[in-house]
Amino acid sequence: MLDPKDFSADASGQLVAITGGHFAFIPNPLPPDIIYEARVVRPLEDATLALGQLKGIGHLLPNPHMLIRVFQQREAILSSRIEGTVANQQELLFADVDRKKTPAENVREVANYVDALDFSLRQLEKLPVCLRLIQDAHRRLMQGVRGQEQRPGEFRDIQNYVGKPGGFGNARYIPPPVPQMKESLDHFEKFLHAGSEIPALIRLALIHYQFEAIHPFRDGNGRIGRLLLALLLCDWKFLSKPLLYLSAYFDHHRDEYFDHLLAVSQRGTWNNWIVFFLQGVAEQAHDAVDRAQKLLALRDEYRTKMQSEHAPGSCLLLIDNLFELPALTVPLAATKLKMSYPGAKRNIQKLVAAGILKQTSEKQHPKLYLAPAVLDLVSAF
Repeated sequence: MLDPKDFSADASGQLVAITGGHFAFIPNPLPPDIIYEARVVRPLEDATLALGQLKGIGHLLPNPHMLIRVFQQREAILSSRIEGTVANQQELLFADVDRKKTPAENVREVANYVDALDFSLRQLEKLPVCLRLIQDAHRRLMQGVRGQEQRPGEFRDIQNYVGKPGGFGNARYIPPPVPQMKESLDHFEKFLHAGSEIPALIRLALIHYQFEAIHPFRDGNGRIGRLLLALLLCDWKFLSKPLLYLSAYFDHHRDEYFDHLLAVSQRGTWNNWIVFFLQGVAEQAHDAVDRAQKLLALRDEYRTKMQSEHAPGSCLLLIDNLFELPALTVPLAATKLKMSYPGAKRNIQKLVAAGILKQTSEKQHPKLYLAPAVLDLVSAF
């Protein structure tokens, strides 16, 4: 439970009494009145430079869809894992290439994250990041899965908390009551749209804290809050393609992540949180650049190998598709290549013979083929 004794005079909001003698926290509107210490400067420079390098990689991609889906799936797996939902890349690929089959509940939850992220990125062509877009993303995230009874796409109408089940006594954090939540969301959206002299990456750190502090949905707040980071980086033109995600960093430093968010609320330790956040941006941007470079090199290796064997252009097209989605069935290949089933099967067999594809199981119908080297590069932690 939240104990008023843990909150100093520098807390980033105020406590309000709720039922049962418990207290909820109402964050102050952004931006906070803080002085950015000198130790923030270097992480900000490092993160900005790393993002610039990643943006450059995005411009080098041979087609606009390459790498995006595999990066999104990795983010979905890691963001969902922070909330206790575990699925692996292969399970997610099965669901992606064969949508006629109903995936297991855990896989469906992770797949929903990919769909919510993809939908939201496309919506940026029509509107900026706003409460409406956030609600639409949440609706897709929670559709048809555990928690769907928690009003998908609608802001909460009850008091919630963060912590183990069993009531407010088990709460690590209690966000604002509904009336104050609505007011906080109004301030939050105004800050999203307002001009600011605050460096954009620091602004992003403030926004992420604020969303998690408001906790506006009954369920799914953590995933939506992390999804929001990718949206804003694209919306603000920091990246031309959605290649940076922070869930791997937050998952690796999970306790530190949650402790920093709570410490901002309790003691207003904004600089500690900002430095932690900026270090995550730099680390994950470097990681994304490294993965992208290795994947592009692998693509070139595959293309050179197949060209030396005088493979048809359709084979090279399938190779490129493996770096969008590293899984194939013969029907899917036939659709992508716009050719007959036998022709698509011959192309797949050429890639199997070259060691680029591997069949997963004789019992799988339709037969599923994976690109193991691509998966290894994407899934490595």
